[in-house]
Amino acid sequence: MTTYSLRTASPAKTRADAVVVGVVAGPKGPRLCDAAEDVSAAYGRRLRPFLSTLGVTGKPGEAVKATSRDEVNASLLVFVGLGEDPSDEVAVRRAAGVAARSVPNAASVALALPSETPGLVAAVVEGHRLGGYTFTAYKSSRAETTEPTDVVVLSPIARKADAVAALERAQVLADAVALTRDWVNTPPRDCTPPLLAELVTAAHKEVTKGRGAPKVALEVFDHEQLAEMGCGGILSVGDSSAAPSRLVKLTWDPADAVAHLALVGKGVTFDSGGLTIKPSSSMTNMKGDMAGAATVVAATLAIARLGLPVKVTAFAPMAENMVSATATRPGDVITMHNGTTVEIANTDAEGRMLLGDALSLAVLEEPDVVVDIATLTGHMQLALGDKVGAVMGTDDHVPAVLAAGAAAGEQHWRMPIPEEMKERVTSSKVADLLQHDWVRWGGGLYAAAFLREFTGGLPWVHLDIAGKEMNLNSPYGHVPAGATGFGVTTLVEYARSLAGRA
Repeated sequence: MTTYSLRTASPAKTRADAVVVGVVAGPKGPRLCDAAEDVSAAYGRRLRPFLSTLGVTGKPGEAVKATSRDEVNASLLVFVGLGEDPSDEVAVRRAAGVAARSVPNAASVALALPSETPGLVAAVVEGHRLGGYTFTAYKSSRAETTEPTDVVVLSPIARKADAVAALERAQVLADAVALTRDWVNTPPRDCTPPLLAELVTAAHKEVTKGRGAPKVALEVFDHEQLAEMGCGGILSVGDSSAAPSRLVKLTWDPADAVAHLALVGKGVTFDSGGLTIKPSSSMTNMKGDMAGAATVVAATLAIARLGLPVKVTAFAPMAENMVSATATRPGDVITMHNGTTVEIANTDAEGRMLLGDALSLAVLEEPDVVVDIATLTGHMQLALGDKVGAVMGTDDHVPAVLAAGAAAGEQHWRMPIPEEMKERVTSSKVADLLQHDWVRWGGGLYAAAFLREFTGGLPWVHLDIAGKEMNLNSPYGHVPAGATGFGVTTLVEYARSLAGRA
């Protein structure tokens, strides 16, 4: 296990096996960041031609390794690009992530990256932790670990309390993102609704055990209880599977709470499309369709560990959308938890059925604001790609979530819910609402309008993260291949904003 610490030591004199050095790109060529000033001094006039020989430019995503001679104590230097602004926490977080994948077989690593503020300290730690994430649970012959034992962040404010607090906060956030990644990466056979509920229960036990641990209430509702509660939306999806549905509810209720946030996350543990079955190629990564549920659970536990004075009530509805004799049919009418009737038109638009019930339950808690997060629609993935999430909802609350995402280093874009969507959603001839209308245009906006019908008029924000839950390409920044954990840090940062902590 890797230990992270802060020190004021010189990067040129540290005894670490490897030193990571931040490089700033500029109009006059690359230069080392202020944290690596001693390395610059050690090389003197030889530094510029040395960097030029190595091809170092300082551009984001760059990592160049070089062995040192007598200039510094460490045997290996790793130059990582920061771009043009070394004070940009997002750039520093990404550079630290690149560094984590670029240091081979070093027992100890020193990070000479921008860390003059608590925010930058947190960015370095969080980025390095998450950039080095791996998922090897199913590897039959695991390669010998290359994770360092000790990682030291070289910072001029290492001895200050707010820097230490920033390091600890970054560790909590990294734990939460890694937990989400683990669950999303888990094969669907081992992550059915009952098994996912067990994973949540185990994580809850770990976080809440011991003296001084946060007190978070946990409730797990099974199939029979969901039926008694009238959660027809969840059951309309899950009754097609041999693995029964679940609903997990977490409550963090500190005595000094200044606001009440309800979180709702879609937990479809595998999505075949149901009777409106997906093409086989589209099913490959459907184990990630429970990312919303994983995100709200991990974020809630992180908020509790951080002790934020915000009450959080989180709902994670879980179902497996399969094909069987008990599957919901197009044309069926389902009665939701709040009594609303819904005509089914497309059983592959199942996420909104889970969320409708869970949003209805969240409304009963009378929170100040409700935020839901889901891998909801391919339309939003087509619109915004695989790195930018969509945000919709109440006009005076969406900007705060967008700001939280920017502070957390996650990209989101505001999308509208046009008035004509109300007419489309209520166009069923036999029920209150039409679940899907097969119009090719604006499907993501339609889905958001459908969800709005279950928010009871409360302030509400919807995050559509379809395509962001899994990185199907090469690693970048602090994001590995596979599950990303996208959305966790945005939700935690939003809770911090509600608590008045910037």
